[in-house]
Amino acid sequence: MKISCFLGFLGLLLIGCSSTDKAFSNRDFLKNNYLNSKSLAIYEGIHDTTFVRVRNYEGFFVFDMKYASSDNFLKTAVYDCSECYLRMKTVRNLIEANNEFLEKGYRIKIYDCYRPLDIQKKMWAILPDADYVADPKRGSIHNRGGAVDITLVDKEGNELDMGTSFDHFGPEAAHAYANLPPKVKANRTFLKEVMLRHNFRAFKSEWWHYNLAGSLKDPLANFKWDCP
Repeated sequence: MKISCFLGFLGLLLIGCSSTDKAFSNRDFLKNNYLNSKSLAIYEGIHDTTFVRVRNYEGFFVFDMKYASSDNFLKTAVYDCSECYLRMKTVRNLIEANNEFLEKGYRIKIYDCYRPLDIQKKMWAILPDADYVADPKRGSIHNRGGAVDITLVDKEGNELDMGTSFDHFGPEAAHAYANLPPKVKANRTFLKEVMLRHNFRAFKSEWWHYNLAGSLKDPLANFKWDCP
């Protein structure tokens, strides 16, 4: 019997392999509970809770990893490189959401994905306010691989006006904030409605933050990914 195999660092290239070949066992390619950018893994066999590199699953995303730069509220880079890891179930739902946006002429730009618990502790030390930063004692859904910080861009790559910048810690960033231009309200509503249809939940104080439903049940993680 033949099954499809996924060649990690080449994106969506599929090759055939024998299901009886022990060399292709998933366990052989798992390292620190995640698949790195050079892993060869049986696509159909990847468990929903396994961490994977999102760039390996081309969903026509735009990446702007804010915490790999100084363009964030910390004003310093806390990631060694611009990589986005999420649990497999989060990636699948995110691709489905992005497919709907693509049909309407837009696509998702990703600001942040999985976040190691040590980074969460650093953020909490700077801003210990649970309305904006999760207490590391409980952890964030980001630390569980089930959260994404996102916006939308049009066909030319221009970000839709969402009223505030990413990481704006003020009432204006909340979904319920009413004093916004109609176009901004429409853009936020558009993003939210599509994400909700694809099993994500909005975070009330941040228009950019979405959690995959049920992710709070997943354990916290603190691994750091390998940089190319």
